[in-house]
Amino acid sequence: MFWRSVVGKLWFTILFLVCFVLFILTILLLKFFENYHVIEAEKALLQTASKVSEVVDQYNDRDLVLSTTNLVKDPTSRVVIAFSKDDALVADSDSDQLPKLKKNWSLTDQDLSKVMDNGEDLKKISNMDDSQSGVMIVGTQLENKKGAVFVYQSLVTVEETSQHTTKIIFLGAGIAIILTTIFAFFLSTRITSPLIKMREGALELARGEFNTKIPIVTHDEIGELAMAFNRMGRQLKYHINALSQEKEQLSGILRSMADGVITINRKGKILITNPPADQYLDASTFDSESVDSDEPAFKLPAPINELFSKVIENEKASMTEITVQGRTWVIIMTPLYDNDYVRGAVAVLRDMTDERRLDKLRKDFIANVSHELRTPISMLQGYSEAIVDDIAETKEDKNELAKIIHDESLRIGRLVNELLDLARMEAGHISLSVESVQVKPYLEKIVRKFQGVAQEREVLLELQPNDCPEWVDFDPDRIEQVLTNLIDNAIRHTNPGGNVQVIVEASDQEWEVAVKDSGSGIDEEDLPFVFERFYKADKSRKRNPDQKKKGVGLGLAIAKNLVEAHGGTIHVHSKREEGTTFLFKLPIDKKA
Repeated sequence: MFWRSVVGKLWFTILFLVCFVLFILTILLLKFFENYHVIEAEKALLQTASKVSEVVDQYNDRDLVLSTTNLVKDPTSRVVIAFSKDDALVADSDSDQLPKLKKNWSLTDQDLSKVMDNGEDLKKISNMDDSQSGVMIVGTQLENKKGAVFVYQSLVTVEETSQHTTKIIFLGAGIAIILTTIFAFFLSTRITSPLIKMREGALELARGEFNTKIPIVTHDEIGELAMAFNRMGRQLKYHINALSQEKEQLSGILRSMADGVITINRKGKILITNPPADQYLDASTFDSESVDSDEPAFKLPAPINELFSKVIENEKASMTEITVQGRTWVIIMTPLYDNDYVRGAVAVLRDMTDERRLDKLRKDFIANVSHELRTPISMLQGYSEAIVDDIAETKEDKNELAKIIHDESLRIGRLVNELLDLARMEAGHISLSVESVQVKPYLEKIVRKFQGVAQEREVLLELQPNDCPEWVDFDPDRIEQVLTNLIDNAIRHTNPGGNVQVIVEASDQEWEVAVKDSGSGIDEEDLPFVFERFYKADKSRKRNPDQKKKGVGLGLAIAKNLVEAHGGTIHVHSKREEGTTFLFKLPIDKKA
């Protein structure tokens, strides 16, 4: 609105002050000129009376006195010459505008005595009657002191003069108001124009346009303000750039850290996280019984929340160790201070799973290899002794023993080959035959291969290509080896009546395959070791005695290395009695 703007306020203020001053000045001028006209009229009438008094002293002829008086007086006035108080009307001049003056009509005996006896001048305003306007009467004593001259004039003449003066004053005031209005608007516009540009510049600064400059058109305070504004814009740009660089540097440091970092404000809201911390939060969300769908990104897990409350209460650093989805995390939380006030806390999360896993693997590797080799070697030794000692008498018995020895030797060879393959993969000596593959038919072929096994175990196996990419570059034989291992494990560890789902989803950067079963699941403490060699710790996922196919616990380890050789990642999520989900993600490269 105009009246709320600086232009309107400044214009209205100047106009109001000028109008107020003109109002007071007009009242004073009107009062002054009203009194001035009355005084000047009285002076003029007294001068006329003095001149008539001189004429009366010089001439004795009545007619001559009256004719001379008519020449001396103003046409709008009338002169009365009196020589005594009892006979006041000795001579009277002519006037068409005024009636004759009568005794005790406008002049009292006191007035006559004041002039004739005391010789004082008379100045009086009186009403002639109710129907006519007032008159101004002046009187002066004759020079021979034997009478007096009275001159009176209607107040209409004075009022007309006052009205004319009033019109001139009001006209001047009106012209002054108009000129003041134009001048005030011009002045306020000129003063506020740089301020409007500064406001526009401030809005541009608020939008991030730090290169905005205000033109300096004057060298007064407003010009200095424009210079200060431009200097402020340059300094603000410098500081914002410095803060951005510092923020990017801090963000880069956080992203490159191997340990997780979580910054929490005093209300328990997560402010900053890095990728390792996000990994912990995702696992914690999956592990929790109920997830707050309104604010999942800012919900603090229960263990960290308890530690946070302890740190805020005691204002001291604290440490705890928790296990989430089979991974062991050591959390160190310290308070953040704003001077002496604790404004939050920062938690450093270190994943100790690999250290614990390496310690366990170092202890279990020799035992696992010895366990896997002991059975076939024992069988080879026993059956070979039976042949040497001629325990098998018939040819058929010897052939059967030889076949068992051959199978066990193949098992040992398969174990050694898989160990060698795994060692080559971990050493980075794996070779891939990458080609462009149509994903959906490729997955349908693999799923059809397991339909017979699934039907035998009364398990429902289905493919769900929710967002399946059309063409992707990868090694089909190696990925088929991964899927074969995952689907076979899922079918074998799913009870009859259960289901196994192969779910495919894709984004712009990668595509994901998840093998989800409704089996008995994996214990939390065993999850970190499912991709390690000879993993068979979970009793619920051991083979049934009637299964003919023998494994050595290297399938998931090989699958992990194959996926990582393609530049992807593989994960597992499981809850006891709720099933297991193995999922791997590969980078996508769409072909036109």
